[in-house]
Amino acid sequence: MRRFKKFLLVLVLLIVVLAIALFAYIFHLKPKYEGELQLKNLQKETTVYFDEFGVPHIYADSEKDAMTALGYVHAQERLWQMELLRRIAPGRLSEIFGSVALKNDKFFSGIGIEEASAKAIAKLDKNSESYQLTQAYLDGINQYLEEGVTPIEFTLVGVKKEKFTIKDVYNIFGYMSFSFAMAQKTDPLLTEIRSKYGVEYLKDLGINGEFNTTQLKSSKEDIAEYTEISKSVAALLDKSPIPPFIGSNSWVAGPHKTKSGKVIFANDPHIGFSQPATWYEAHIVTPQHELYGCYLAGTPFPLLAHNREYAYGLTMFENDDIDFYQEKNKPEDANQYQTPTGFATYEVRKKTIKVKDTSDVVMTIKSSRHGPIMNDVLERLDKKNPIAMSWTYTREPIQILDAVYGLSHAKSKDDFRKAVQLVAAPGLNVMYGDAKGNVAWWATGKLYKHDKGVNTFLILDGASGKDDIREYLDFSKNPSSENPKWGYVYSANNQPEAIDGFLYPGYYLPEDRAKRISSLMDAKADWDKEAISKMIYDNTSPTAPVTVQNLILSLNSEKLSAEEKQVLEVLKSWKGTTNLEDVAPTIYNKWIYLYMKNTFEDELGKDNFDLFLGTHIGKQVIARQVANENSVWWDDIKTKNIKETRTIIVSKSFHEAVASLQKQLGDKITDWNWGKVHTVEHEHPLGKIAALRKLFNVGPYESPGSNEVINNLFFGFNEEGKYYVKGGPSTRRIVDFSDIENSWSIIPTGQSGNPFSKHYSDQAVMYNEGKFRKMKLNKEEIVKTSTKLVLKPKK
Repeated sequence: MRRFKKFLLVLVLLIVVLAIALFAYIFHLKPKYEGELQLKNLQKETTVYFDEFGVPHIYADSEKDAMTALGYVHAQERLWQMELLRRIAPGRLSEIFGSVALKNDKFFSGIGIEEASAKAIAKLDKNSESYQLTQAYLDGINQYLEEGVTPIEFTLVGVKKEKFTIKDVYNIFGYMSFSFAMAQKTDPLLTEIRSKYGVEYLKDLGINGEFNTTQLKSSKEDIAEYTEISKSVAALLDKSPIPPFIGSNSWVAGPHKTKSGKVIFANDPHIGFSQPATWYEAHIVTPQHELYGCYLAGTPFPLLAHNREYAYGLTMFENDDIDFYQEKNKPEDANQYQTPTGFATYEVRKKTIKVKDTSDVVMTIKSSRHGPIMNDVLERLDKKNPIAMSWTYTREPIQILDAVYGLSHAKSKDDFRKAVQLVAAPGLNVMYGDAKGNVAWWATGKLYKHDKGVNTFLILDGASGKDDIREYLDFSKNPSSENPKWGYVYSANNQPEAIDGFLYPGYYLPEDRAKRISSLMDAKADWDKEAISKMIYDNTSPTAPVTVQNLILSLNSEKLSAEEKQVLEVLKSWKGTTNLEDVAPTIYNKWIYLYMKNTFEDELGKDNFDLFLGTHIGKQVIARQVANENSVWWDDIKTKNIKETRTIIVSKSFHEAVASLQKQLGDKITDWNWGKVHTVEHEHPLGKIAALRKLFNVGPYESPGSNEVINNLFFGFNEEGKYYVKGGPSTRRIVDFSDIENSWSIIPTGQSGNPFSKHYSDQAVMYNEGKFRKMKLNKEEIVKTSTKLVLKPKK
């Protein structure tokens, strides 16, 4: 007995020691929010106040010191995120994740971002302030890398630390730019549809802008080859550890539209959700400069920001800046390809991808005059039919560093406009408002034209030259609006008005959000911050009830069961809201999915249908297709001797929807709440491992909102009928120039990427409920509500 007690005592002591050791380890891993630290290259003492949500307010004697401090505190919260982001574009994820990331690495290393970054860096003015401040920021990151605590992810995955360089900054911007583009998902799929079924099937898809009525004021081919591009790129972006940029809303109310007579700025860029969240907020104050901004991991200047003088943000322009060209090899020599002036030799480069725990992979990548050959970077593409990708970002000079520096240091609206002009790609709607009462937006991007009749949504002819770019447009032709007479500017990824009678081709999203924003803004002229905050969290679609009406008109209502009639009554009274307690959106989205499936899957096949649902066309076509009784798509090509009509397809889909919902959620219709099927979980790359999910992931939560409402918490359709939110507003910001020190913001989870920090998820519930917190500018208030970290020059 005595021996057993002794054993128990030893066991208890061992557990206590292990618990103490674990607690000490966790405490050791937490970010440092107070005390003192010494940093090299710091000229004078710099103070960082961390407010109650972990936002650093950096007070420095010079901007260079402030940037060094920013790099350090940014790294202590987001070093893992920085590491992932810098590895995507050069194809270096396999070094830490192994062969599971090899497809991703092959693609991104092959499309030329790293090479374009190197060219741009070689042309930089090393004495410019943008370059010097970038180096100071990188210096801060590298000091944390050397002296700070190693993130737990580095330990679990086995990451070898390497210093950050300006090349990493450019590669991060390059990945961001590619994730904006939509052509790689859409063009090959449309080419297959045309080749398989003819142009009649394309007409109903509105690919020439027919669906975009709410506009921003301003030879036999191997068709299977084409969709492999779409499928492969879509899969790569969906599985990327850093999610792509998707859409966005922004509107800026001018003095005549607000209660105070001052500008109110609102912006919520839509990005795929991840953990940590996309943006890191920081406030910098020096004697010459002040800025409160949202920063991408590993980049020195914010893409969204404000100060006491002006505010800016962005949405995705969605312009077409990628063209695919079918090249034609010389019959007897695959190293040469046809051009309008004869045969030319492909440029060839080799890339080595290091793969964890196995041998290196050496790639040989060809490039034509149009760009890299996709067959070399994507699996399952036949080498005999080379397809080149021409992308504005790698084709035009990259001046992104000077551009973002200029946006964050503008002294006037004219200065700001000049900085906007430096962005050749990606296409962005850059939104602007200032304390003087100006409101504006400008579309970035080097825009161009082809010959009339060339459809850039299809694979183009690379050999003849007839489909080549014919004209580059001057920036003055880019869509824009400055101080319009109607008193506000806005953007929701919708089609801009024609440029000299020319609707610029793009992958614009449905008009739902744009229509809702413009109708709300037009309806009143006494906006204040509180009203704008309700609008930015608005969960109502103006077009969904109209689509429901068209569906009901198309329905054969003679053979409805009692339960189906009850379901129909719920839909008839629906106002388009997508709140947690609503039942109608659960019914609506099930019906929409099944009507789409029964309409398009017979022609497209399952894989291509799933791909189609994720494109802008799959989203745009919903409202228009239902209203088009004569569409060729209604007929099910798999049924012989029967020609299906709209009524047959819509009715079949309704019966299937009700039966499916009864099976999924029970017979009590009032229990079919939207919150039960629409949920969000913010996933960390390591949270995919079941044992680590609770440590790294945030959520799940029942989520309001939906696809294409202002509170755009978007999802993909599926057979299951559970709508897992893929992304949404990456931040909601409201800058009120009548009360600039108390402007509002919220991010989806928290400031920190460290799972042991109290700021890892402290905004998640607030975000989900549509609440906000202050973006503080008042120093007295900041000091009173913050912890204090003093950074001193290292002697």
